[in-house]
Amino acid sequence: MKIGLLTSGGDCPGLNAVIRGAVLQGIKTYGDELVGFLHGWRGVLDGRAIELPRARVRGLAREGGTILGTSRTNPIESPGGGIESIERVLDELGVEAIVAIGGEGSLAGAKRLSDAGLPVVGVPKTIDNDLSGTDYTFGFDTAVSIATDALDRLRTTGESHHRCMVAEVMGRHAGWIALHSGMSAGAHAVLIPEQRVSMDQLCTWVREVYERGRAPLVVVAEGFIPEGHDEVLSGKGVEQDGRPRLGGVGEYLTAEIERLTGIETRAAILGHVQRGGAPTGFDRVLATRFGMAAVDLVHDGGWGQMVATRGTEIVRVDFAEAVSGLKTVPQHRWDEARSLFGR
Repeated sequence: MKIGLLTSGGDCPGLNAVIRGAVLQGIKTYGDELVGFLHGWRGVLDGRAIELPRARVRGLAREGGTILGTSRTNPIESPGGGIESIERVLDELGVEAIVAIGGEGSLAGAKRLSDAGLPVVGVPKTIDNDLSGTDYTFGFDTAVSIATDALDRLRTTGESHHRCMVAEVMGRHAGWIALHSGMSAGAHAVLIPEQRVSMDQLCTWVREVYERGRAPLVVVAEGFIPEGHDEVLSGKGVEQDGRPRLGGVGEYLTAEIERLTGIETRAAILGHVQRGGAPTGFDRVLATRFGMAAVDLVHDGGWGQMVATRGTEIVRVDFAEAVSGLKTVPQHRWDEARSLFGR
């Protein structure tokens, strides 16, 4: 069987491990031929693919990024897209199935193709861990580890100068990275898109810590909406797919904390450093298992499904469940973390 792989949407650590797992499973278990479409769905529309022999994926699990490249191309709406165009490319290349590795937007496109009868399966990918239908996505553990290391470093410099430190991490609609890294580093306040927190409350937490002789550490997700604003801070234009380019809430909070409390405050924006570098061991294992399970799913003809985790087991769920809505931080997890703020 000839199987095509693609990586779509934002990059994250673990993509290459999925590719390696799929290639090895396909070749060693089923005798498949695997190819990789370049730059996500754009490569499918353009018919640009490379062969993926075993030698090409040797040692790949430890490498960050994706050897196939990625994009946010919509397979239906983008120029040259559509069901008929994709069918024609697959026929010309002899590709009998597609494994789409992506997040909500990428899998929504995959669902439309599958609903139209194309042989497509999915692998969930998002560092934000906000995709429904799966307990965990690869890349999340790496992002949390990177953020935690940065927060630990910010704490030492903050303590040295007795300053308040504000760290902005990724999280457009869901605050999982902020919550996990903040709890891991012992942050004194964590601000996430799912919860509104007033500046008065934030400054109370900061003062409580400062007055005990400690240096307050505040973690904020980029999608947090500050008091007095109706939307996220996105004064940096739009991304290629039209979404607001986030960034700036950390600097805003820094200025407000210093203005309202008189405490010297500094900001650090972690940005895309969270996406880069080698994946953690957890993400390498999870991504490898996802890649292997996706090939098994192809051979079972499970079109319109993606692999997912339930606890420690790999399961299969319909695309409809995966794109039914974002998996956000539930109230009880926020309440659990909040009990530690300001202490």
